[in-house]
Amino acid sequence: MELHLHGSRAVVRAVLDLLATFAGARPALAGEFTRRALENDRMDLTQVEGLADLIEAETELQRQQAQRVLSGELSLRVQDWRRRLIEAGALIEATLDFADEEVPVDVLPDVLGHIDAGISALTRELEGYGVSERIRDGFEVAILGAPNAGKSTLLNAIARRQVALTSEIAGTTRDVIEVRTDLSGLPVTFLDTAGLRDTADPLEAAGIDLARARALEADLRVVLTQRDDAPLPIELREGDIVKRGKSDIGEGDVSGLTGQGIDQLVNEIAGILRNRTASSSVAIRERHANAMRNSLSHLANARAAIDARSDDALIALHLRDATVALETMIGRVDIEDLLGDIFSRFCIGK
Repeated sequence: MELHLHGSRAVVRAVLDLLATFAGARPALAGEFTRRALENDRMDLTQVEGLADLIEAETELQRQQAQRVLSGELSLRVQDWRRRLIEAGALIEATLDFADEEVPVDVLPDVLGHIDAGISALTRELEGYGVSERIRDGFEVAILGAPNAGKSTLLNAIARRQVALTSEIAGTTRDVIEVRTDLSGLPVTFLDTAGLRDTADPLEAAGIDLARARALEADLRVVLTQRDDAPLPIELREGDIVKRGKSDIGEGDVSGLTGQGIDQLVNEIAGILRNRTASSSVAIRERHANAMRNSLSHLANARAAIDARSDDALIALHLRDATVALETMIGRVDIEDLLGDIFSRFCIGK
């Protein structure tokens, strides 16, 4: 039973006290309703994970992604991949179980078709997994530049509050300051990093090393300069945004102090990250990716076994392993499906 009450603490406490007088009544355990739904085949593991992500969603894109998984979109894809592999396995199993009798057709072309289709589908899904993971966990945007380039002021302007100390003294920022924001529905963490320069100060040097390390891991980097001919403090990579900062004291693109160019920069960042989300997959957890990688590995082994004209039993084993790997995603393993598919496809008459 699930009760929806008025939010008053006194009302909730009174109802709980009354329920405690009923024989056999107890508070539900954490996640118990969802667990019962799983145990009674009303939901599978991916849907349970989708529900957990929906509850924790901070942005609209996270909500949409979690809703897709909760609605069963990933489950349907897994079931389609699984169906193809079961059909391929059933064809091979038929040649083993009824080797003494004449099988109506050569099954290998159909088996290869199912294997290649599975490899193609799983490869596509894995290619989009990285983006899906970033939508779930959040993108990171690093703000880089030389000391006093206006990085901390820019971060404060983006956050619309003071989260980083600013000073005319170079080298104020020693650690990486993080601010998590909702950027047009995208979860984005901005990183304010230490100014990049050569220094003899061991503490500042440690901060610079940390800045470079976080910059390498960031999904996007915004590099601030103070003049067009100034040497860049870091080697650029594709996708980096370069802006002239402190436009309030000279020619430039952005100013965290006056707000000039901030909206345009934020929109540019959001546009780049949103374009990347177009390639996202429905698989959003490392567990999903690992299951697909395992299945893909077994399918590659099955393909190689066919090319090498190996024994049918070895091919069947690889196909069964590939199927089981997929079934771990949804939490269901049913080897009886193979037998059922065999007898539905061949009129053996025994």
